[in-house]
Amino acid sequence: MTRILVIRLGALGDFVQSFPAFSAIRAHHPDASITLLTTAPFHDLAAASPWFDHIEIDTRPKFTDLAGMKRLRQQLVGYDRVYDLQTSGRSSRYRRFAGQAAWSGIGRGASLLHANPWRDEMHTRSRQRDQLRMAGIMEAPEPDLGWLTDGGPVVKGPYALVACGAAPHRPAKRWPAERYGALANILVRQGMRPVIIGVATDAPLAATICVHCPEALDLTGKTSLLDLGGLCARATLAVGNDTGPMHLAAAVGCRCIVLFSSESDPALTAPLGRQPGQVSVLRVNDIATLSVDRVVSALG
Repeated sequence: MTRILVIRLGALGDFVQSFPAFSAIRAHHPDASITLLTTAPFHDLAAASPWFDHIEIDTRPKFTDLAGMKRLRQQLVGYDRVYDLQTSGRSSRYRRFAGQAAWSGIGRGASLLHANPWRDEMHTRSRQRDQLRMAGIMEAPEPDLGWLTDGGPVVKGPYALVACGAAPHRPAKRWPAERYGALANILVRQGMRPVIIGVATDAPLAATICVHCPEALDLTGKTSLLDLGGLCARATLAVGNDTGPMHLAAAVGCRCIVLFSSESDPALTAPLGRQPGQVSVLRVNDIATLSVDRVVSALG
């Protein structure tokens, strides 16, 4: 049996952007044994999907950690083909541990090299589609995500998700919580209950929103990624910063309004929906200058 390894380490938005590539690899190798090498936060999400037979966790040992690197080497050997969808400097160095496996990626000596000189100027989805095409996989359509959309808490009535967080080390990506609070009150007047999503460390932001809008429901730190998939699929709307949950919301078909600052480029990383017009992007250089009125105008 052909053995395939797929490498995608994270973060959440990047992982979700790879759903079409995961699905395309599975469709191209229907009888193969496919293993995903990823990081611990994505184990359960990947295991619930129909794309992988096995999940391996990369603990990302330092290259000077001999014991850790020995374990990693064992995780990388014995495959016939490797699709490196991470294509980072780190994951490219893994190629030297993979023996004679055909390697799709950018690592030195890759036999299925993604040799597009403009790859760094391409959106993640386009770049991966082009990488797979050069490896012989010609189609990467929108995948069926029915396995992801049934779970999670059930919120009665129409509701709108509010994703107020972002990576802790990138505070410039966060729209002020007070403005999310003002927006939440407008959502209530429009007949939607605001539901705040995010990780546990976003709880102080959620608390600020709830002070301004007591009708809001705070679910920060209370949903797994699988829970979040269903919660997003049933939402009327999602509004949030450029953060992982917004990518998940877009992937399952939720109407999304995503707020970008100069910290990231939506041309390269914006969430992509399943149909035209599903995702709207508002970008300003300094997200603190983005007014509530401008966000409200995007609600439609």
